[in-house]
Amino acid sequence: MAQMRSIVESDFSDGAWNMAVDCAIADAIAVGEQAPTLRLYGWRPFCLSLGYGQRSREADARRLQERGWGIVRRPTGGKAILHGDELTYSLCLPLDHPVASGDVIESYRRISVGLLRALEGLGLSASARHLGASARHNAPGPVCFELSSHYEILWQGRKLIGSAQLRRRGVLLQHGTLPLSGDVARICDALAFDGREARETQKRRVRERAVTLAQALGRAPSWMEAAEAIERGVQADFGLRLARGRLSAWERAAAEAHLAERFGNSKWTFKR
Repeated sequence: MAQMRSIVESDFSDGAWNMAVDCAIADAIAVGEQAPTLRLYGWRPFCLSLGYGQRSREADARRLQERGWGIVRRPTGGKAILHGDELTYSLCLPLDHPVASGDVIESYRRISVGLLRALEGLGLSASARHLGASARHNAPGPVCFELSSHYEILWQGRKLIGSAQLRRRGVLLQHGTLPLSGDVARICDALAFDGREARETQKRRVRERAVTLAQALGRAPSWMEAAEAIERGVQADFGLRLARGRLSAWERAAAEAHLAERFGNSKWTFKR
C-alpha cells in the first residue's frame, strides 16, 4: 500500500507562514525530497486570503487592521476566504500520482470522494457534483463561499468545503477550507463595499449559500475531531497508508524563503 505523509498542526500559525509552508512542501515534492503530503492546519490570528488573481482592492485594509486580522495572497486561485474558526487542508501530490492524474476537474472529483467519506465519519451526508461550464462564474462577488465550483462539497445545496488547485513544476497543490463554527458572513466585515446596505446584502447572500460544520451537524466538533476524520477519509478512499510526520529542515528553509520573497511581502500581496 502506498504511503502519504500527514502533518497535523494543532498549534495554529499566521496566514503568511501557512502559505509559505504549503509552497515549501510542494517544492520538496517537486525535487523528490518528500512523499505526497496531506497537511491539516488552522490560522491565528484570523486572516483574509485572496485568490492568486484576485484584486487587492476588494479587501478593506482599515477594517482588517481594526479587527487585528491578517491578509495574505494564496498561491491557488478562487475568491476571498476569512480563515478563523475552521480547518484548512492542503494536499500536495506529484502529477503522476493516481489521485492527481487526468485533468483538474477529474482530480477534484477524486479528492472530493475522500472528503465526503470524512464527513460521513462525522455523521454527515453531503454531496459533490460536476457543474455546467458557466456555473463557476455565475456570480461576480468577492466571496469564495458564495460560489460553488466543480466537486466542491455541499450540504443541502449550501457550500461546506471550498477548494482551489494549483499545478506547477509537476506537482498538484490543492487547498480546501472547512468552516467549523461561527458566522460564515463575517468575511464581509473584511471586504470593501459601497456602503452598509451593500455589505448587509452580501452577508445575507453568504448565509443563504454557505454553512458551517456545526450548523450542518447540529453540534460543534473539535478541530482535532475534524482533522482525524479527514485523515481517515483520505486514507480509506485513496487506498493509502497515512504516516504522521513533520516539516523537514529543507522544507523549513524553503518556507522561510517563500515568506521573505512573497507571502510576508506586502508588495507581493498587493501586487494586483
